[in-house]
Amino acid sequence: MLGTTILWADDEIDVLKPHILFLNEKGYQVTTVTNGSDAIDTFKSQYFDLVFLDENMPGLTGLETLAQIKNINPDIPIVLITKSEEEYLMEDAIGSKIDDYLIKPVNPKQILLTIKRLTENKRLISEKTSMAYQQDFRILGLTLNDNLTHTEWVDIYKKLVYWELSLQKLEDEGMHEILTMQKAEANKQFSKFIEKNYLGWMKKPETGPVTSDQLLKKKLLSELKPNKPTFFILIDNLRYDQWKIINSSITEYFRLEEEDSYYSILPTATQYARNAIFSGLMPVEMEKRFPEMWQNDEDEGGKNLYEEQFLADQIKRTMRKECKYSYHKILTFEQGRSITENIYNLLGNDLNVIVYNFVDMLSHARTDMAMIRELANDEAAYRSLTLSWFEHSPLLDMIKKISQKDIKLVITTDHGTIRVKHPSKVIGDRNTNTNLRYKQGKNLNFPPKDVFHIKNPHDANLPKLHMSSSFIFAKEDIFFVYPNNYNHFVNYYNETFQHGGISLEEMIVPYATYSPIQFS
Repeated sequence: MLGTTILWADDEIDVLKPHILFLNEKGYQVTTVTNGSDAIDTFKSQYFDLVFLDENMPGLTGLETLAQIKNINPDIPIVLITKSEEEYLMEDAIGSKIDDYLIKPVNPKQILLTIKRLTENKRLISEKTSMAYQQDFRILGLTLNDNLTHTEWVDIYKKLVYWELSLQKLEDEGMHEILTMQKAEANKQFSKFIEKNYLGWMKKPETGPVTSDQLLKKKLLSELKPNKPTFFILIDNLRYDQWKIINSSITEYFRLEEEDSYYSILPTATQYARNAIFSGLMPVEMEKRFPEMWQNDEDEGGKNLYEEQFLADQIKRTMRKECKYSYHKILTFEQGRSITENIYNLLGNDLNVIVYNFVDMLSHARTDMAMIRELANDEAAYRSLTLSWFEHSPLLDMIKKISQKDIKLVITTDHGTIRVKHPSKVIGDRNTNTNLRYKQGKNLNFPPKDVFHIKNPHDANLPKLHMSSSFIFAKEDIFFVYPNNYNHFVNYYNETFQHGGISLEEMIVPYATYSPIQFS
């Protein structure tokens, strides 16, 4: 790249003049010195993009010079040039965090390739990634207008997440804006798809995707094997993109056997989606079967207090043989550490279910706390915060411990979340629930274009609180706001992460199966 500055230290620098002239002709600015001490002084006095060090110089050796330069600025790439291929020397160089090494005699093309790799790699990757996305952009744009199936929508969403994670590494605002617009268009079309097909799936489940209520029966309970415990870990409110970034930490200890997904039911809220997972029932069925346990939106008290009882009932209904299982819900760091310390006590069970609540707390904290808002001020930062939590959590410690045993690991969630940006005015009575992405109530008044309106809740297998009760679900990145104190609530909730409505991020969620690397 033009303007790239290089410091080259070699006691035989005169012999290298043809190489230096070659680099000058290519637009590189090369400063030369003949010993380690001068290299350090020169490095201190001006900025360089790259350093070449001869290993065998009089006075300070190349490795000694390397150590001092790394102390001054550890981020500058350093290439060691040596006549020796001794193993100990290479080990010392690698231990000193060398970026590359070349064996003498070096040729100009070899040097040029090294420079490009170390100084232009980011630019070349950026250009290639941007070009590849531009090509895929047109294909995705055309595909969004097709009559897609629920499986094809999963593929579309995964592809959008792939590009989001790829482009976030690039400093190309234009590409980010194009992707944001394409994601918005995808969610617009996906909302139409759900509005058109969801009630049909509820009537004939075999025509649709695997949904929350079918998850354990279709993907987990039938797969349990004797003498091989399964750990089913549900991280609340974990989006597909968040799973993708923590997956790299998990796969240091486990091999990813299958990357799958399923559809969260509506509302994409913990009370409905997670209870459906553990009961194996839709909400209207839970209300009938467990009248003392099921909590509607109007009811006081916790909405997820009976997951273990729901799980026990589903296992009893669906398993032909006896299943020894455990259930744990982790709400605090101390609870996570406690179960990690005692994790081997669970190896006698066929199934161990662990619900981890951190990500849900993170999304709520981001709404309520200014500091968290600043730490997670956009999608990339939100993912980064999730990864930071995971890498320092008892959950990762737990995963490390069980990787030493012959077990099966499943990581999933109950629903995702979306960053809301567009307010929509809703009017309801005093008993209307407070969720920003769905409303249940009587005589709801709303802009029809913003919502999926289910007039008869039973059509969606949802409880019907009153004769005139209905549900509305926010589409795309819309959030509901009451007219009273409108501006205050718009400013408070705008750009926060919410769930309960219809979006790719909320409804299409990961289901990943792993086996320990040493037993694979």
